[in-house]
Amino acid sequence: PGSKVVMYDMGNKTGSFNTEISLVTAERKQLRHNALEAARVATNKYLTKQLGKLGYRLKIRVWPHHIMRENPLATGAGADRYQTGMKKAFGKPIGRTARVKANQKVMTVYTSEENIVTAKEALYRAKMKLPNRCLILVEKVVTPNA
Repeated sequence: PGSKVVMYDMGNKTGSFNTEISLVTAERKQLRHNALEAARVATNKYLTKQLGKLGYRLKIRVWPHHIMRENPLATGAGADRYQTGMKKAFGKPIGRTARVKANQKVMTVYTSEENIVTAKEALYRAKMKLPNRCLILVEKVVTPNA
């Protein structure tokens, strides 16, 4: 099956920003592609509304490459005649996931120093769409020498 995540890099890709805010996982999990897409849409929509298209850069750091499979079991009359149970149960593909480790970055927002609160709120909205516990970390604040 194809991935529902359509873009991995959004916003102003050529701008220089001095702050990096990341959404970091707190535990090992599998993130489904539709959960990643929902988090991306929520974050991108909020950032575009608050900062405009040139005020940020959003980058998705994980790729849903692992294929999930399920072994569907038939129910009803006569199902036991053609079913093999778990014998040779390879399963049919039902979706894709990204396997993430603890303390791995899921998405990162690059912006200027005065927009840290807005970027944190956007990543908080993304955090609500994901199934695992996440932390929001301000990675670096680089002030240019005057």
